[in-house]
Amino acid sequence: MSTDITMRAISQDVLGGPEVLKEVTVPRPSPRPNEVLVRVRAAGVNPTDWKHREMGGFLGEPPFVLGWDVSGVVEETGIGVAHFRPGDEVFGMLPYPFGHGSHAEYVIAPVRALAPKPAGIDHVRAGALPLVSLTAWQALVEHADLRAGQRVLVHAAAGGVGHVAVQIAKARDAHVIGTASAGKHDFLRGIGVDEPVDYRETDFAEAVKDVDVVLDTIGGDHALRSLRVLRPGGVVVSILPVGTDEFYEEAERLGVRAVRMLVDADHTGMQEIAALAASGALRATIAGTFPLADAAEAHRRGGTGRTTGKLVLLVD
Repeated sequence: MSTDITMRAISQDVLGGPEVLKEVTVPRPSPRPNEVLVRVRAAGVNPTDWKHREMGGFLGEPPFVLGWDVSGVVEETGIGVAHFRPGDEVFGMLPYPFGHGSHAEYVIAPVRALAPKPAGIDHVRAGALPLVSLTAWQALVEHADLRAGQRVLVHAAAGGVGHVAVQIAKARDAHVIGTASAGKHDFLRGIGVDEPVDYRETDFAEAVKDVDVVLDTIGGDHALRSLRVLRPGGVVVSILPVGTDEFYEEAERLGVRAVRMLVDADHTGMQEIAALAASGALRATIAGTFPLADAAEAHRRGGTGRTTGKLVLLVD
């Protein structure tokens, strides 16, 4: 790391609530071979951020700087970087989980974790897209092989992953069923949901049938019950990677598939996301923006579980 150039970052010394997040000054890093230094303009805030802030998760004990989403401008390139030059606008997801650090003025990224930012979207919307979009893309396209005409159920369809998953599914000409509270059903219809389901008033496992693909964003018993709505040969893809073997055992008994996954940084996937965003088929809904110094407030709002779309930190 460079020792004479510093930057602002949001860090924490202990695990806990949003109040543990503090703005600090740290040395600005320098890119190694096949890495770029990105001047961060916007960085999404995701549930994984506040979960790691509170419990450590994959990262263990602090101190650490959170953030996996990034949209910004290439400041410096390491040896061997052929994809980008200083001044290029880029966006992407840092390698999950150990490539974190975008909630800062600058961040290092492996070159293949990034893609050119589409010219038609600003840094705010670009910074909101990567983690949730790659999660949905890898779940629906890579693991479920979602095809035109298939029926897909997206849980928490107004949330960060959910609302981009709906749009990715519609771009692949699928029939989309989405769960959300009744007050969000107009929003769901606006992004392409064919059948909104009010999870507060309706048991989805009774109301929904003959589904080819379920995207589970909740886990636990919710993932297990989702197996019951599938057609023979269908698949539940859960983005919650930890759970009991009952999920797989019940899937085998029912003649369906069960998949648990973690999102992975992917240059090709980011190019697909960029193409969808450039065409207008994929657009992040912004639930709120916050200056970098107000990261704790973004965490407080996100932790309510009631946001529609994505929260984004803005870096001057």
